[in-house]
Amino acid sequence: MNAIVYKQYGTPEVLELKGLDMPVPKDNEVLVKVYASSINSWDWDLLRGKPRIYRLLFGLFRPKYKIIGADVAGKVEAIGKNVKLFKSGDEVFGDLCENGWGGYAEYVCAQENTFTLKPALMSFNQAAAIPQAAVLAWQGLTEKMQLHAGQKILINGAGGGVGTFAVQIARYFGAEVTAVDKNNKLDMLRSVGADHVIDYTKEDFTRNNLHYDLILDVIAHHSVFDYKRVLSPEGRYVMIGGSVGIIFQVLIIGSFLSLFGKKKLGILVHKPNKGLDFLNKLFTEGKVVPVIDSQYQLSDIRNAFQHFGTGDVKGKVVISVCP
Repeated sequence: MNAIVYKQYGTPEVLELKGLDMPVPKDNEVLVKVYASSINSWDWDLLRGKPRIYRLLFGLFRPKYKIIGADVAGKVEAIGKNVKLFKSGDEVFGDLCENGWGGYAEYVCAQENTFTLKPALMSFNQAAAIPQAAVLAWQGLTEKMQLHAGQKILINGAGGGVGTFAVQIARYFGAEVTAVDKNNKLDMLRSVGADHVIDYTKEDFTRNNLHYDLILDVIAHHSVFDYKRVLSPEGRYVMIGGSVGIIFQVLIIGSFLSLFGKKKLGILVHKPNKGLDFLNKLFTEGKVVPVIDSQYQLSDIRNAFQHFGTGDVKGKVVISVCP
């Protein structure tokens, strides 16, 4: 099979298309022929080995996983003898980040609970855009809070994969959504349901004297005290991604501040694939639709990552793996 492998951290140039042996499923695994994958910020971090603290988990000097790629959508080719949930021919999708990654390959094996059945109306490209980003958005919005109509929700870094899903999910529950990103993404954010948009290059949402019941932060770079200031009296701040310095601020200072008031600040603990069934429902009802910025072939993955790295991607970059 063809796969994208890398042996050292670096720029997209370290990615190579190689021929490898096809994996064989273990007793509790399914073998999936991958039709499509996508790029997430974690894939970008794994490629570069940055922030360097991540190397404690993914290989100090060289990458622990030679094939990256978390999101996959494809068809079950074979199953282990103990598999109960799927049969050959089932169309599935899921996030491989707890199963050794490996999405940028024509075939992958993973435990059966990694996957969810793909709705018939959902294309493989759409399915590949969903698993990690949409689940992060869903969990970030609902894990610690009961969403309901009328809430004021701000999504910082709303123009990427997680943010575009978060805008749509929040609107589904009737929230009033403010989306923050670059100017070139604001029209797209309005089109997926944002009530208000902020160009962060011209306006600092932590200084505009507005308050929010929930701030979902995909790309945190403000002080934890700035976030606390713009929360409503019982508001919640949830961090999904951002600088290492802000991660430690939220973990330490944010946790301390949360002990002595009704405002809560914390970091989302991601649970891969939890919530995909509900997201399938929203897709089937037409309430949530993946925003796909562009599609690349597996052989052109270097250019796909270079485009992703510009920060100008609207929604998701999808990788077409098998025809």
